[in-house]
Formats: sequence, structure tokens, C-alpha cells
Amino acid sequence: MATQFDFCKAGKNVLQIEIDALTQLSNYINDDFTKACQLMLECKQKVVVMGMGKSGHIGNKIAATLASTGTPSFFVHPGEASHGDLGMIEKGDIVIAISNSGEASEILALLPVIKRLGITLITMTGKPESSMAKVADVNLQITVPQEACPLGLAPTSSTTATLAMGDAFAVALLQARGFTADDFALSHPGGALGRKLLLLLSDIMHTGDELPMVTADALIKTALLEVSEKGLGMTAIVDNEQKVIGIFTDGDLRRLLDNKIDIHTQTIGEVMTHSPAVANPNLLAVEGLNLMQDKKINGLLLCDETHRLVGALNMHDLLKAGVM
Repeated sequence: MATQFDFCKAGKNVLQIEIDALTQLSNYINDDFTKACQLMLECKQKVVVMGMGKSGHIGNKIAATLASTGTPSFFVHPGEASHGDLGMIEKGDIVIAISNSGEASEILALLPVIKRLGITLITMTGKPESSMAKVADVNLQITVPQEACPLGLAPTSSTTATLAMGDAFAVALLQARGFTADDFALSHPGGALGRKLLLLLSDIMHTGDELPMVTADALIKTALLEVSEKGLGMTAIVDNEQKVIGIFTDGDLRRLLDNKIDIHTQTIGEVMTHSPAVANPNLLAVEGLNLMQDKKINGLLLCDETHRLVGALNMHDLLKAGVM
């Protein structure tokens, strides 16, 4: 029987080689790194990233990270750039060209035009003496001791180092810009963070005929029907101007039954909870969630500046909206 190959040993060896590569990479966070970051920070236009093969895949990710963290950026394929896409790049832009060897012919063919347009060129190469590095305004060195591939052919450690260097300047720029979670949410409106930081209570509240409400002189049984029909596990108690004066919930019903209250003769005003927690509909949904958790309540009434009831929601609405 053939000896089984030790996949775990091989995998751990790859990780160690790449860890060593990243450890060495910190040596290249230097004055060139600072200059490259400063150029990107002062850029009034776009940062255009390009690279061939595996460097292109990494470049695409770097461009996406820059764009989502406050630095307008996109990826241009060097091969397509030679056939018209170079028109996407204009004076005032910055080009980040990635090539481990620094000799990617598709990129080298573009450099005369890039230079003629007066576009700032930042290169990311593993060889500071390469053709690309020599013509760059700044070269970010990404040299690695060895590739994790035992043949020394498949880009492995070098692509990991390139990706990490891209993260390093993207996050450094984020911090220098004072980029906040709110800013991040604006570029991620479809994500969970976007929903938490952009969604308002007014976007998910129930309104109009869906609002559960009765007046204080309504019988308890009438209030219970309102709770049941509207399906929010509560009803607001309002005065003649629809201003909130109380609330009655499923939890109140359980306590009411324990006290053997006659629901057919007593009014809801006698058993309601006075001065309930309310919120403004313009509050962020996540802030509404925090309020409900702090108060240990499952439903929330929403009022305008005059304390008039305009909406209502419960935990299920927040869950359905992706806020929790």
C-alpha cells in the first residue's frame, strides 16, 4: 500500500513560507510607502489599477478595496487598455501598475502614453531594478524570499504580499481621510452594515390602517381584537388627537389574566401601561433596536414632534429588514 501523502504538512509549509514573506514585507513600509500614500491622498481624480494574470486578479481586489474605503478607484486590464480602454485614464489620475517581475510587456507598452499624459505612476514590483520600477514616480517593493510553490513558478507568496501591501495603503488612506463607518455604509447600501447605518425606522414602520390603536375608554376586549387584527403584539392607547397616552401588549394581557380582570366590562385605560417608550420615525433603525433592547420591549410606537402616533413596529420587522 502506497504511503498516504501528508497534505497537512504541505499546507502548513505553504502558510509558513507566506508568513515569512509577509514578515519581510514590513521592511518595505518605508518612505516610498509614505510618498505613494500621500500621492493617492492628494489625488483629485481616480486611482487606476492594472496588472496581468494573477497580478491582475490581485489588482482588481485592491481597486475594489480602495473604492469601498474612500479612494475612487477601478481596475483596467492592460491588454484591453491597448485597444481603447486607455481612454478611461485621464490627466490627474494615478496609475498603480502591478508586476512581480516588473517586466510585464502589456504594461510596458502603455508606459510611454501614461508618461506623455503626465499621469503619476506607482508600481508594485518584486524587483526594484526592473524596467517598470525605474520609470515609476514611486515603486512599492513587494519582494518575497521564495514562492510557496515548490517549482517556484506559480505566483503564491508574491501575490499574497501584493494583496497585503494593497490592504496596507488602502487602510492607511482610510485612516488619513477620517473615513467612518457611516461613509463605508454609503458605498455598501446593500450590505448588512449599510442596512444598519442607513435604514430609518420610517422605512420599515407600519402606518395608516396597519396601525394598532384604541382610545382609553375602549373595552379591554376591543383592545384585544385590535392587537390580534394588527398582528404587532400590542396596541397604542391614544387620545382624541391621536396622541399616545399608553400601550397594551401581549405581556400585559398575560398579567391581566393572572389578576382575573373582566375584559368585557373594564376599559383599556384602567390597565394600560402609561407613558410608554416612543421614538421618532427619523431615528436610525439600529438606534431603535438599541432602544428596544435597553427597555426590554418587543414593540415600539413612533410619534411625531407633537407626540401624535404615526407608526409602529416590532422586533420581527427589524429582523425582516436585516437590522438584527
